[in-house]
Amino acid sequence: MKTHKSPLMLSLLVLMAAIGCATTPEQIPEQAQAVKVNDYPTRDRVEYVLNCVAQHGGLTFITQYACGCKIDKIAEKLSFAEYEAAKTFSMLKSTPGEAGGVFRDPQQSKDLRKQLKEAEANAEKQCFVK
Repeated sequence: MKTHKSPLMLSLLVLMAAIGCATTPEQIPEQAQAVKVNDYPTRDRVEYVLNCVAQHGGLTFITQYACGCKIDKIAEKLSFAEYEAAKTFSMLKSTPGEAGGVFRDPQQSKDLRKQLKEAEANAEKQCFVK
């Protein structure tokens, strides 16, 4: 009985190794894109959805789904590092005086805030049915 299992197991291992090695270079960028979309920590996704739901009149199935869709669409446009920096710049740009200038004035701040605003507007159009 053991003699029958060994060739079968060996065949399965060879087949699995062959399939695993069959990745083509064209597939790698697609796989990297999937990692980029999924680089947002769960805590930050949930926080975004809860804030979005509150801004859209409270928790319903529709707002929960649409807000989840919205953060997914934003994640397609911005990496988490870009999103986090843009969110930080947006929150702190209203700090008065010179201290706020650090968050308002740099070109990076303006660019990231613009990208976030555009990504949110695009996501709003795609995810909320009016």
